[in-house]
Amino acid sequence: MATRTERAIFLINGTQGAGKSTVARALAGRFERGVCIDADDLLRLVVSGAALLEPPLSSEAEHQLRLRARVASQLADTFFEAGFTVAIAEIVVGRLDHFRAGIKSRPLLLVNLVPSLDTVKRRNEERLNKNVFEPWSPILDRAIRETMSGIGLWLDNSNQTPEETVDGILQRAWKEGALE
Repeated sequence: MATRTERAIFLINGTQGAGKSTVARALAGRFERGVCIDADDLLRLVVSGAALLEPPLSSEAEHQLRLRARVASQLADTFFEAGFTVAIAEIVVGRLDHFRAGIKSRPLLLVNLVPSLDTVKRRNEERLNKNVFEPWSPILDRAIRETMSGIGLWLDNSNQTPEETVDGILQRAWKEGALE
């Protein structure tokens, strides 16, 4: 498979089990120089004092999610300035403005992965290390669909392999996913 040279920062959004991490990693791998930033990894850096990310979110949890967005944005800009394409896997609902303002490099392309809830539930059940469907996935899916409608590229990847999803992103993201 040919590698691409046109650079961008991709913000891969979706609920748990939507395929963000898998797709972001595969997407970054399609570029001559690609980096995947999985925002979950950033929270795992906190070895003591991590806030519980369960509804309703505490003020400390909100603070740590904003911190995660800021760190992911700074990492993305740093790698982009060094000549890399960057794919960030993150749930951005409620924090899109933090990423828009925090990421200075352009193009910044938003990709919303929106598989069916049945698909998300099945994927979460198949995970060995993190089954987090309830209560978050239905809540986040609804929030993404209601608050982010018309923003970025929307892909229902319910019946796609990660490679097929990446193909769709590469065909459509520059036109449909660009954020200013």
